[in-house]
Amino acid sequence: MSNTPDKIKRYYKFIHFMLKYWNSDLFRQTSSVAMNDALTEEEKDHEFEQTPEELVEDLKEMGPTYIKLGQLLSTRPDLLPDEYLDALANLQDNVSPVPFEEVKEIIEKELGTKISKAFNSFEEKPLASASIGQVHRAELHSGKPVAVKVQRPGIAKKFMDDLETLDELTALAVKHLETAKTYAIDEVFAELRRILINELDYKKEAQNLKTLKRNLQDFENLIIPAPVEDYSTTRVLTMEFVSGKKITSLSPLRKMENDFSALVEELVEAYLQQIINDGFAHADPHPGNIKFTEENQIALIDLGMVARFTPQLQENLIELLLAISRSNGEKTAQTLLKMSELSEESQKKEFTKTVTDVIMESENSLAKDLQTGRILIQLNRLALNTHIKLPVEINILGKILLNLDQIVAMLDPEFDLRAAIQRNVHEIMRKKMVSELKPENFFSTLIESKHFIERMPERMNRITENLANNEFKLKIDAIDEKRVTDGFQKVANRITLGLIIAAMIIGASMLMQVPSDFTIFGYPGLAMLFFLLAAAGAIVISYVIIFKDENLQNKD
Repeated sequence: MSNTPDKIKRYYKFIHFMLKYWNSDLFRQTSSVAMNDALTEEEKDHEFEQTPEELVEDLKEMGPTYIKLGQLLSTRPDLLPDEYLDALANLQDNVSPVPFEEVKEIIEKELGTKISKAFNSFEEKPLASASIGQVHRAELHSGKPVAVKVQRPGIAKKFMDDLETLDELTALAVKHLETAKTYAIDEVFAELRRILINELDYKKEAQNLKTLKRNLQDFENLIIPAPVEDYSTTRVLTMEFVSGKKITSLSPLRKMENDFSALVEELVEAYLQQIINDGFAHADPHPGNIKFTEENQIALIDLGMVARFTPQLQENLIELLLAISRSNGEKTAQTLLKMSELSEESQKKEFTKTVTDVIMESENSLAKDLQTGRILIQLNRLALNTHIKLPVEINILGKILLNLDQIVAMLDPEFDLRAAIQRNVHEIMRKKMVSELKPENFFSTLIESKHFIERMPERMNRITENLANNEFKLKIDAIDEKRVTDGFQKVANRITLGLIIAAMIIGASMLMQVPSDFTIFGYPGLAMLFFLLAAAGAIVISYVIIFKDENLQNKD
């Protein structure tokens, strides 16, 4: 827990940021989208007071936690317009490096030895510096070049303090503001907390590197640096050094001199395998995390953020990617609906129609159009507008493909990503089916079959005995018995009330013939009272039958 003055500063910083954007037309438009209010064409094309670049700079000034928050918001098309999503997706956290003396102190404390004993050489100037850590080039005593990632001093506490502030303020917002509930900002920050806690543990990143390297070992032109476990801890990660440049720095001349279509094909196949076969994917392949080597190979160098997909979700994603690649809008919508959470307000027909239109419009697009990932982001927005909740993995997949689109477009702008998806998905499915035919995958099925066969004679004897004794019962849970009995009771009550009203009318008619000093409107008073009571009862029961029963029917 942090002390009170620091906590007040964090509250002030966050509230100052929120006030700036809360009163802006950017927030009002996103609020209207969240509340499903219709936007005019002028509002859709409106230029906001705060530009995407200004939002990015404000988040950078807020600190590393908010930079990560901005990167996470880039997967939420329900919150911001496209140009803001693009700016946040490319948000990088280049910050001033930590002095070498502090880096040295952290390394020696974590590894339990002098830096000169652990490494043959260690470059003081970092190769890169980010909000969580910075990377230095070094060499082991064996002569092997390595990259050493060192976590910034005090960064874990800073993140946790900021997360504590965000948790408290978002809980208040969700409790008291309808818009906050609609945005589900508590879920956004819960996801942010999970991501940050994982990124702060370099042991997990080392395990991620090992897993991805093993999964992609058959791809010759893809490099995943192996961790050096004896030199890695929670705050220090040592891995193989990969020489190369950021893929964004490729010169036009190098692109002209080389045909990268085969490399792009291999990259696409590798990511499809991660998503639909391994269920474990590099979730942040933005160009800053991709190195391009002198041998024209691609290296994935940062695995702090990974995505996991369950077997059932993998099957659905296969159907989804195939449907999109074939421009089959109706199949795309059906697959998304099968994966989604639906409510009484869900507009399935409207969603299907709109999805079909979007898929048809994007047909025949090339890599330079950056369509594949953007389509998934757009489909998520359509789902929200029609009260359909897609699984969060669709957002993650959209972000992966959006970043992948950028890399593919840099290497081969004319690459047909949809055709590549069709080619590779079929091959990956074939490999998946072959792998599932291994003997070890049948053990659970054999055990279940064994239990079924063992219990079959006993169950069959019980069924035949009940049939012979005329004791066989079939229970169908298809009718709400309480509702049926309540309905019969209402019918009986209304029939009884109707008979009483009829008897009152007949009795009143007979009393009309009896002279009386007590009169109403010149008629015998007692007879008129019965008539009025009968009329009031008839009106009440008619109202209940006409209006109340109709409302009940509408609720169903």
